[in-house]
Amino acid sequence: MPIGEICNREVVFANKQTLIVEAAQLMRRYHVGDLVVVDEVDGKRVPVGMVTDRDIVMEIVAKMLPADGCTVEHIMAAPVVTVSENEGLIGAIQRMRSHGVRRMPVVDAESGLVGIVSVDDLLDLLAGELNELAKVAPRQQGREVRNRIG
Repeated sequence: MPIGEICNREVVFANKQTLIVEAAQLMRRYHVGDLVVVDEVDGKRVPVGMVTDRDIVMEIVAKMLPADGCTVEHIMAAPVVTVSENEGLIGAIQRMRSHGVRRMPVVDAESGLVGIVSVDDLLDLLAGELNELAKVAPRQQGREVRNRIG
């Protein structure tokens, strides 16, 4: 299954010049813990970094630095690890594991932002699939019982 079919297409994003306070307000408004930082290239939003609520806490709040004038460019994780919308589920999981990331922007063939996928998204999907798989054995047993009676 291509990642593009399961990713969240509603991505909250910012540019490098977005102030830290504005980034925190975006996260609060949209109930997310991360923003994809993008550059506009030929009319497309191209991911160049990620900033998380944890980045804000660890790099600004915990160091008691003033947030005034500080932009997401100062604390964003870059370069960003992305995944193609055509990449399969297993490939995406392997990419997350090898790069040690919990979320990845999903991009099209021209590197334009089309979505985001997280470990939580993949766990929900896989848990549902495993639940369906677990239902096979009882149904097979019921089929065997019906066939023996007749």
